[in-house]
Amino acid sequence: MRFTGIISRDLRLALRQRSDAAMIVLFFVLTAALFPFGVGPEANQLAAIAPGVIWVTALLSVLLSLERLFLADYEDGSLELMALSPVPLELTLLAKVLAHWLTTGLPLIVAAPLIAVLFNMPLEALPTLATAMLLGTPTLSLIGAVGAALTLGARRGGILIPLLVLPLYIPTLIFGVSAVDAALGGFPVRPHLLLLMAILLISLVVSPLAGAAALRQANE
Repeated sequence: MRFTGIISRDLRLALRQRSDAAMIVLFFVLTAALFPFGVGPEANQLAAIAPGVIWVTALLSVLLSLERLFLADYEDGSLELMALSPVPLELTLLAKVLAHWLTTGLPLIVAAPLIAVLFNMPLEALPTLATAMLLGTPTLSLIGAVGAALTLGARRGGILIPLLVLPLYIPTLIFGVSAVDAALGGFPVRPHLLLLMAILLISLVVSPLAGAAALRQANE
């Protein structure tokens, strides 16, 4: 199966189960909307916590979808056929991660400005927020794919994935929030965005290798 064929196949499957993607975005919006009830409606306070709230809720939303990344293919035998196809398993993993990001990360990026406006975030910080999430959410999918591959076939895999990937998500979370905080404070955002890009590039190299090795182990 070709690289583009895997992406189109996963996107078609996602379109048939549109409710899953909608649930992730709904979880993102509703979870973020709970914070004002806990911290109060004071506008400046909400604006100050907005970057952290958006990033943490986006991270949790991505976690919700990771268990299904390879599970259906593993259960119906498709994953074994992919491993035997001429396309390297590393490229297959990248294709599935890209499809996952298009159906999970991209909708979160689109929904993030709505949360930012609700939290009284200044409009001039929205481009930085969008750029940071554009660099950070693919990293969440890449690292999450490794966790999903490592727990494939394990009992209670949905519980194990957060334990494996949450510590690895911390650098992306820190620099994603720092970029938006810098924009809000009038400081340069370029260093934080470059660090997010560096993490993404490292993940693009390491995650397919580690994830493919885990998938081969699961197929044995």
